[in-house]
Amino acid sequence: MKQGPCSEEDCFSLLKQFEHVLESDPLIDEVGFIHPSQFIMLDEEASSSNVYQNEVQPNNGTSRKFWNKDHKLGISTDILVQLCKYAKHVFLLALDEYKCHGNISCSPCTPESEVMKHSQAVLLLSSDFGTAWNARKLILSKKDQLSAFTEELRLSGLILSNSPKSESTWSHRRWIIKMISQRFSTPQEIITKESELVESIGERSKMNYRAWYHRCWLVSYMEIEQRLMLKILESLYVKGGNAYDKSEARKIWKEELDWNKELVERYVGREALWLHRRFLSLNWIMYFACNDSDVSPEPGESIIINEEIAIFIDNEIQLLESSMTVPDTKFEDFQAQALHAAVYMLWLTKKMPELWRMLEEKLGTEKVKCVMSTIALERPSLLHHLVNV
Repeated sequence: MKQGPCSEEDCFSLLKQFEHVLESDPLIDEVGFIHPSQFIMLDEEASSSNVYQNEVQPNNGTSRKFWNKDHKLGISTDILVQLCKYAKHVFLLALDEYKCHGNISCSPCTPESEVMKHSQAVLLLSSDFGTAWNARKLILSKKDQLSAFTEELRLSGLILSNSPKSESTWSHRRWIIKMISQRFSTPQEIITKESELVESIGERSKMNYRAWYHRCWLVSYMEIEQRLMLKILESLYVKGGNAYDKSEARKIWKEELDWNKELVERYVGREALWLHRRFLSLNWIMYFACNDSDVSPEPGESIIINEEIAIFIDNEIQLLESSMTVPDTKFEDFQAQALHAAVYMLWLTKKMPELWRMLEEKLGTEKVKCVMSTIALERPSLLHHLVNV
């Protein structure tokens, strides 16, 4: 049964209870909105486990609104609108107080602490409320402790657990990292954890453009050990580079190729993965698969097919064959996979004309025609461009 608007006293009580839960369990690492009917099921699961649980009891005989177990927080969906509106109201009052009087207060609760406390509540309920993020930036910009910024990373990570596509939250994380870099230098541990966060969120939401953009942005803060592919290539241009460096670069590049193949096969029909494979494949051939690693062919020069390049091409043709197999299904991802694989292979033949002969030998003329017809059917203009480049 849908509830009517709660009184200001009830809203105040809910907000106090919500902020108490956040304060009493500072290790909360995931938050979600749950239907009231799910509380019973969650309680049953909790009763069968001995792990940490912070009991959030009903208030004055009313139904449960919050659930906190094993550092996971659930908020009942029947209070979201009212709680969010009241939290914004209280936050804006605290922000006005802070702007008028700064951090001066006779009570233990300073205007600054009130702004930070209430903005945290607001953002967990409404992650793109820009005024709250800006208020936190204003206060944090005056801090000189690294811990204040790492705690802000923790909070924004908690918000992303429920709102992984929140542009404001990702933008705020970039601001935090910039501030850390300018004031304290950037600990690589933070960058590593940031990259791992993007990967974990990307696994749950593979079409999350904002997360992957954030990881691209992180590149300028990373070290070579974190797979900066272009940086690896730069190291090969250094005269007198030692054999170990080149061997290590080769190992990292091969691992990236293998990982990309795994992703291509797991996430069927994702064009970005095939585009990345173009970059990896061409540079693998030019810088790592040639007989003399110190002399790489210039762009446009013919590439001599040696044993290692032949093995690489065999593997690529096998990937093409498996990707061209379209099962009898209504899902369009498999058709997209066949198209991207065909375009990738045709693109590779433009870089390596010798590949045509190997394709015909391995696949046969009919299968090569099938590859071409796949492109011609879906993207005739692209076929014309690739053939006539």
